Amino acid sequence: MFYWLVRGVFRVYYHLFTRWRVAGRENLPKEGAVLLCSNHVHWMDPVNMACAVDRQVNFMAKSELFAIPVFSKLLAWLHAYPVKRGKPDRGALRHTFRLLEERKVVGMFPEGTRSRTGKLGPAEPGLALIALKSQAVICPAAITGDYRPFRRINFRLGRPMSFPELYGVKVTPEDLARVSAAVMEQIASLMQADQEAAG
Repeated sequence: MFYWLVRGVFRVYYHLFTRWRVAGRENLPKEGAVLLCSNHVHWMDPVNMACAVDRQVNFMAKSELFAIPVFSKLLAWLHAYPVKRGKPDRGALRHTFRLLEERKVVGMFPEGTRSRTGKLGPAEPGLALIALKSQAVICPAAITGDYRPFRRINFRLGRPMSFPELYGVKVTPEDLARVSAAVMEQIASLMQADQEAAG
């Protein structure tokens, strides 16, 4: 309930005080396990993602944010959970797989951190590993624009991606790299489409 209340407040803010535009909302599967993957340029990106789609999104968030007790509780109410950056986090992985087994949506920023330049960086290896082991659909997305009041901010969703030829088999580092590259290529294409539409 708290999640939907906060989401509603931010949607009102976006509609009144920004030139917010969502494209491709129909591309997010209405049910089933989904990894919703976007580029990452601002701390408000998770809010934008949650507001843009009609399903509840569960977010990975850097563990440092959970060090503040009150903020930690708030994040939990918003269905965020901690992940340690820079090294494998088995607890976060187990929680992610559990959410996907429950056929939920997990929001991810494959780059692992915000881009300071706005340019798309490489994906961390966790995305491909989670996608192939869980067999979840990947829905690529792109965020472009400016979060400042009365500026344009966009969220564009692409067509779902899956890699059934790699499900249930032993995958190689090359397989993981290929999946990551394919997803990031789609995100880059969506970013370019938004920039061309705005220009």
